[in-house]
Amino acid sequence: MAQYKPSLTRLSNSYENNFILLSRLLAGMNETGEMRSFFINELLEYSISIVENTKYTHVVEFKQLVSKSESLASKVHLPKPSMLIRIYYDAKLAEVIENQYIKQLKPRYDYPNPQMHLPDEKQQAQQFLTEWLHLCLAQGRANIEISNK
Repeated sequence: MAQYKPSLTRLSNSYENNFILLSRLLAGMNETGEMRSFFINELLEYSISIVENTKYTHVVEFKQLVSKSESLASKVHLPKPSMLIRIYYDAKLAEVIENQYIKQLKPRYDYPNPQMHLPDEKQQAQQFLTEWLHLCLAQGRANIEISNK
């Protein structure tokens, strides 16, 4: 089996694309602790919140929430997808820095490995974020207050 070699072009394009999509979801959010929820349907809801705010970057947490019907039906919950994303405003990039509690994603993993990470785990996390963002933008409903400045 051929060893996986990360494509810097593909990864860079993914960072740029996710920056554009995240900028649309975060419109008007700038302060640490701000949160916005996106309701897709009665079984699917996501939230995005600003965890860290510096001069040139933000760290945001994007996660799937436990639905109300799911919490009423069962006392046992499966873990929901969650990721931390660092947004670089000067470079206009968004990078998944933690996925499902996997800290510091490497661009390539040897396979097999003890944690059973995919060889292209970082690229897969970026693609998963892209799909989430498209879903929230296409079908999500959010309560957004617009100020009249």
